[in-house]
Amino acid sequence: MSDPIRFTLDGREVEAQLGETIWEVAKRAGTLIPHLCHKDAPGYRSDGNCRACMVAIEGERTLAASCIREPASDMVVTTEGAREVQARKMVVEMLMADQPARDMAHDRSSCFWDMAGAQGVEASRFPKLEDGRIPLLDDSHVAMNVNLDACIQCNLCVRACREVQVNDVIGMAGRGHDAYPVFDMDDPMGASTCVACGECVQACPTGALMEATVTEGAGAGDSKDFDHEVDSVCPFCGVGCQVSLKVKDGRVKYVDGINGPANEGRLCVKGRFGFDYIHHPHRLTKPLIRRDDAPAKGLNVDPGNWSSHFREASWDEALDAAAAGLKGRGREVAGFGSAKCTNEEAYLFQKFIRQGFGHNNVDHCTRLCHASSVAALMENVGSGAVTATFNQIENADVAIVIGANPIENHPVAATFFKQFTKRGGTLIVMDPRGQALKRYATHMLQFRPGADVSMLNAIMHVIVEEGLYDQQYIDAYTENWEAERTHLAGFAPEDMAGVCGIDAETLRTVARAFASAKAGMIFWGMGVSQHIHGTDNSRCLISLALMTGHVGRPGTGLHPLRGQNNVQGASDAGLIPMFLPDYQPVVDDGVRSAFTELWQSDDFSNERGLTVTEIMDAVHDGDIRAMYILGENPAMSDPDVDHARAALAKLDTLVVQDIFLTETANYADVILPAS
Repeated sequence: MSDPIRFTLDGREVEAQLGETIWEVAKRAGTLIPHLCHKDAPGYRSDGNCRACMVAIEGERTLAASCIREPASDMVVTTEGAREVQARKMVVEMLMADQPARDMAHDRSSCFWDMAGAQGVEASRFPKLEDGRIPLLDDSHVAMNVNLDACIQCNLCVRACREVQVNDVIGMAGRGHDAYPVFDMDDPMGASTCVACGECVQACPTGALMEATVTEGAGAGDSKDFDHEVDSVCPFCGVGCQVSLKVKDGRVKYVDGINGPANEGRLCVKGRFGFDYIHHPHRLTKPLIRRDDAPAKGLNVDPGNWSSHFREASWDEALDAAAAGLKGRGREVAGFGSAKCTNEEAYLFQKFIRQGFGHNNVDHCTRLCHASSVAALMENVGSGAVTATFNQIENADVAIVIGANPIENHPVAATFFKQFTKRGGTLIVMDPRGQALKRYATHMLQFRPGADVSMLNAIMHVIVEEGLYDQQYIDAYTENWEAERTHLAGFAPEDMAGVCGIDAETLRTVARAFASAKAGMIFWGMGVSQHIHGTDNSRCLISLALMTGHVGRPGTGLHPLRGQNNVQGASDAGLIPMFLPDYQPVVDDGVRSAFTELWQSDDFSNERGLTVTEIMDAVHDGDIRAMYILGENPAMSDPDVDHARAALAKLDTLVVQDIFLTETANYADVILPAS
């Protein structure tokens, strides 16, 4: 690490690290220099175009933009002198001339009005822009409004779209004072290729881009008009984005991204705008019990009018009914937990089944998701978790993405992948489909469906044949290397090209690129795991990373991209039939003894429990007659839905706990609302 740079700021000696700007040092020292085009958030490049953050530097004739100027040793900087203060006020006053009056502002609590207030600027002496030169307001998008009468041409929305989210939808058009942000070829926002991530809205300092739920009918709004905010985690995919829910009158008004370790403030359309389900009229708020005169069980309940099948009940009555249908039935009862529950809820649910009924027949959707990946990781690495977070890609120089479509399914993770390619990283995309990430790929391998193993083995064959493996790493951290070498000898690219559909030279090029990288990562999705040979697919990827030494260092690792928001946590907490929490095997007497002592209960089964699909088979066989299903929907997600629905209809007791009357809840005897 380089020595700190010492300089004087407003009469105090301060220290800066190499690469820090005067603005950053000042903020750390307790001085907030006014700013508009600068956004103090990860991923945002300072631009210095608004000139609202000017400071004076001794010995220099002109003022400097503090957001882009780096200090030098012994520099003397002032932020509160009359010259720089007057310059900053003049910038704000000139910009204010074209703003809507504050009482009619699109965001009365925007950064612009905060900065104006901090400098005591309340009105402008300058004339307003002539009528006809301001673009019309654009409300063509369902989730966002474009109000260019408030635009100050700061370029933040362009940087948000092009550099942070890397969507390349927003650009600047026009010249001089008539330059404004446009979408694609000056299309209405709603008709453009905008993916509605909302990054531009969160970045905009004036309210020129606003959430539609914040602005009122006339376009005026206030981003601070909420009663309280709740920090949470996005409930959708497995990226784990942190969000701040702004709540007004008991309802979520809008959502911002938080600078969490996974998302660094970014969100996608689901995380930012997909919160209306919270207040949907079909949300379950009271327990329901199946009526005695209800029609036969089937997919026949209208969630908006369930009264012909169910009746409302008190919590006491519903819990008593659920307990009466489950109590004392042992192996006749099975449970499905949920990957959308918290770790604590997952832990309690697996404990409830094991302690309450004396067996391990409890599972969740990981069985239909990354179970094969977990099995391969446990077998080869010793842990079913990812070995590195996806944003470690910033330290990589080569990355493989196989069997995943992150731009659609994990959009925030995809922003890091796209930024990686813009920095010059080599991205290798392997997928039978032509998908959106292809646009950013250095190599796109559209192999034949189901030919993953042949293709990956051919790549590893090249690494062995050309001596590109990391012998030191192999000797120190792996075993069975000679057996692996012998196995791969029969997978020459020339032989496998006809099987996988990728020519031999491309396979060799990709092998060399990954093996010669200083740091390489592998990401895979359910295109790899949801296969009859999904475990073998994952084994190949793990072997590829291990033989090249790409595990355990910054910018290296294995990362199966999870589907739901807490698949990893639910598995960690023991919501799987063969493992207790922390992947401790249920067949180990010592492990079970430790848990029964902790739970102060009798021993439960030393047999591995049944999986999701096996439980459905057991229902058809008459071995399982009752179930408690928490937050899962097998009537929709099971690989054979007709088989699953027939099983659910056959149960004599089905307790479902969920936030909506799902397809599975159609078959329930007792429905408990969830939060």
